[in-house]
Amino acid sequence: MTTVDLSNIRLPAALRRRVKYIRSVDQIPNIPPEEREKLRKVTEKYVLRANDYYLKLIDWNDPNDPIRQLIIPRVEELSDWGILDASNEASVTVAPGVQHKYQHTVLLLCNEVCGAYCRYCFRKRLFMDENDEVTNDVSEGLRHIASDPEVTNVLLTGGDPLLMSTRRLRDIIEELRGIPHVRIIRIGSKMPAFDPFRILGDPELLKLFRTHSTPRKRIYLMAHFDHPRELTDEAVAAIDALIRSGVICVNQCPLIKGINDDPAVLAELYRELSFIGCPPYYLFQCRPTAGNEPYAVPLVRGWEIFREAMRQGSGLARRPRYVMSHELGKVEIVGIEDGHLLLRFHRSKDPEFRGVLMAYKLNDKAYWLDELEPVEGTEARKYPPSPWLGVHDSPC
Repeated sequence: MTTVDLSNIRLPAALRRRVKYIRSVDQIPNIPPEEREKLRKVTEKYVLRANDYYLKLIDWNDPNDPIRQLIIPRVEELSDWGILDASNEASVTVAPGVQHKYQHTVLLLCNEVCGAYCRYCFRKRLFMDENDEVTNDVSEGLRHIASDPEVTNVLLTGGDPLLMSTRRLRDIIEELRGIPHVRIIRIGSKMPAFDPFRILGDPELLKLFRTHSTPRKRIYLMAHFDHPRELTDEAVAAIDALIRSGVICVNQCPLIKGINDDPAVLAELYRELSFIGCPPYYLFQCRPTAGNEPYAVPLVRGWEIFREAMRQGSGLARRPRYVMSHELGKVEIVGIEDGHLLLRFHRSKDPEFRGVLMAYKLNDKAYWLDELEPVEGTEARKYPPSPWLGVHDSPC
């Protein structure tokens, strides 16, 4: 098969533009002065980062605009609710910037910055001054991966790996491609939504993907689109460029109050993603992370939204699983039957739990596994409460 080298093609200037980053509410004139004063206190705790491209997607005449909810701080974030590491990622951290929770998959936290900061971020601790979890030196992680032949998947995450320089990304990918048992490299990124020009304006990045996403060893982009309005022409072009460079694209996003907690919106997002070749993969339950109270949807309501969305669209638009990224594994919300909430371990840190189906009593106010009461006589297990339930007010 003949391949064409596109690395030297000059893209139109509109696709090579650089976004302007915003780090203060004072740089956003659409926010009224009295509101800015309140939001400054929020950003002192949970930093603000946005850019001019993404802010232009907001309809400032709509106070409930979903893009606004996603990127602009809210005073409710200061409520005493949740903890910073709600899934206890520290317990699976085997070296600085290296998480090994599942047998075949290792996470490399290789960057501590994103193109912008989602207000509901479950790793917002990484963007705080005291953070020391991310490392620029991934050599220890690479040694760990090379020493374990069962590791077939490596996820580059953070932060957003696509915010790194192409040179640094190339160094990491080339090292991983030198480890024979690593078959899949995943890149978790919201840059196609936040700044598609990072992809469209860098032919060397696309060349890197064409070189190292091969027929038997693929690179996957784990994209992050939360709302159909993020699928602009530029964002779709970025996904198209990645696909044409041999990257397999899928989408994963959380269920977030005020953004996509509407079956019609979620179904539209999934349909559009299937049309552009980036079908849905996971729908995550919003983690009970500190600051996330205004964005969380209770589990039962979340299941109802997900179920209704799954009644719409073609099969490719109805592929995602609705899961909690719990400390013990990915717990899938399977359904409601006979007054019970049915859950299953889709992935598990402990092999004993893999595939286990569990039944819990319905609790319309529960947001997380640890708040649920198991049904007697079933395989449901009662786990010790998460730290956030003991230290902070329960979201119930």
